[in-house]
Amino acid sequence: MTEDAVRDGVLSRRAFGGGMLALGGAVMIGSVPGAAAAPGPGGTGPGSTDPRGPGLGRPARRTTLRRGSAERAGLLPAHLDRLVTDAEAFLAPSPTHPWYAGAVLLAGRGGTVALHEPIGSAVRYSAYDEKTDTGVELPPGERVPMTEDTVFDLASVSKLFTSILAVQQIERGALELEAKVTAYLPEFGGGGKQDVTVRQLLTHTSGFRSWIPLYREPTPEGRLRLLWGEKLAGPPGTAYLYSDLNLISLQLILEKITARGLDTLLHDEITAPLGMHRTRFNPPPSWRPGIAATEDARLPWSGLDRGMVRGEVHDENAYAMGGVAGHAGVFSRAWDLAVLARTLLNGGAYGRARILSPESVDLMFTDFNTAFPGDEHGLGFELHQHWYMGAMATPRTAGHTGFTGTSLVLDPTTDAFLVVLGNSVHPVRSWRSGSAPRVAAANHLARAVPVRPARGRTAWFSGMASATTATLTIPQVAGAARLECALWWDTEPGADAVALESSADGGATWRPVPFTTDGRADHPAGTVGGWSGRVWHTVSAALPGTPALLRWRYTTDQRYVGRGVYVDGLRLLDGAGQPVFDEARPADGSRIAADGWARSAD
Repeated sequence: MTEDAVRDGVLSRRAFGGGMLALGGAVMIGSVPGAAAAPGPGGTGPGSTDPRGPGLGRPARRTTLRRGSAERAGLLPAHLDRLVTDAEAFLAPSPTHPWYAGAVLLAGRGGTVALHEPIGSAVRYSAYDEKTDTGVELPPGERVPMTEDTVFDLASVSKLFTSILAVQQIERGALELEAKVTAYLPEFGGGGKQDVTVRQLLTHTSGFRSWIPLYREPTPEGRLRLLWGEKLAGPPGTAYLYSDLNLISLQLILEKITARGLDTLLHDEITAPLGMHRTRFNPPPSWRPGIAATEDARLPWSGLDRGMVRGEVHDENAYAMGGVAGHAGVFSRAWDLAVLARTLLNGGAYGRARILSPESVDLMFTDFNTAFPGDEHGLGFELHQHWYMGAMATPRTAGHTGFTGTSLVLDPTTDAFLVVLGNSVHPVRSWRSGSAPRVAAANHLARAVPVRPARGRTAWFSGMASATTATLTIPQVAGAARLECALWWDTEPGADAVALESSADGGATWRPVPFTTDGRADHPAGTVGGWSGRVWHTVSAALPGTPALLRWRYTTDQRYVGRGVYVDGLRLLDGAGQPVFDEARPADGSRIAADGWARSAD
């Protein structure tokens, strides 16, 4: 089962709720963003990294994880506390049913895991009563509480492991990114699929529809016949359409070229080298007491009648495939996923182990879907998706979600990582909707990363509220000819923006004020938004000839937000370049009117 949702009539992973050349399997990369570096001006505090993330031209790290305080991780503890508090709220009706019966939350930065918190129950219900739309709750003494080490069915987060295995084979020259799938699986070309490439499988641009009920075929041969004969929903490379079939096809390629099963590849190439000892397909019966339950799987809401599922894969197709599938079936715990996150943020290494080169990690963090704005995608990893990454989303932020309630987010710009593992289909899949808990957790972790003021001890901060307008107004000053200040912004692209405006009639009407940033980027409409690199920018704006009110106005829509906007060092200069207003002077600073903005040291 995928986590697609219909929005505006189009199937999309965004639920409500540069160049590269592959030659002979060797990937040549040009102008691909680089790896972690020391923080520069306007950096985001201890442990800050280059906004471009892991990659070329810099030494790869081998950082390993340790538990530690928020302060040791360079994070603000109050916001991590709120992450847990808000997550616990989703154990209650949200809005009708609990979003999950329980969850394990893990957040960290650099080599420090600063938060690892279980909440709620791993097993709360014995069944689902469809007549009353209620869960049949176990007696309190029989419920199983979540623990830090609870193991979850990752659902589609499994796709990341299959993708890593594929990129390993690309790195080794056994698989070519731009090769046609039929070069490895000749039978795949049935139904007009002969032009689909390996890259299109990894970026969900093959043209496959989201899924087909392979589980209705009782034999492996029958399931293969369905896949070989499947016709595409559209020509390859012309649209983004998230599909389980892409990763199932990739599994078949990997098993063909390596002569090993996907479960063996997972163990030998990823989990054993990295010490991820609680990550595998088909967990043994001895693991079952420590595994979170999923769904009371019965017709008609499930494709199969299985009762309460626990310790076996939830996805019907993966179950029919013996629990080992390219799109679903991996079970894991939060700490193991944090190790995987740290490995990728390190550029492919963890301690003494290396599973990928930094160049290969770059492929996973580089957008191959520039032709499909809003559906940014590296090899296997989704990029820049606010619908579950929240304010952690940047052009290089990578992650994935799983239908069972799982998610992993890696932000190379701040070297931060977030794991949210919930059992949100327990007792039934219809109880959960959207990704509100994931977004809330990501917003809090993003806010926990400090933004140091450009000058002095504090800067003006817009906050991170949705569906709001915040204004920061400077009073009229005679003789002012130019505004100068520092500006830091990270907003939801295409939706939220910050605008510079003036009013000559005391605030009755406002008009835009064009400005430049860093002396070279012009903003003639007087607005900026989206991604700015999470660094401070110098603003300069010529002012109207008559005395006027000036203001920064930050507006957000009802859905998602970025990290927000900071303004610092507000000054008005006369024609000779002398300050006639400087917020650093107490008398001037006291005249600034803040509505929704607040002074912040971080």
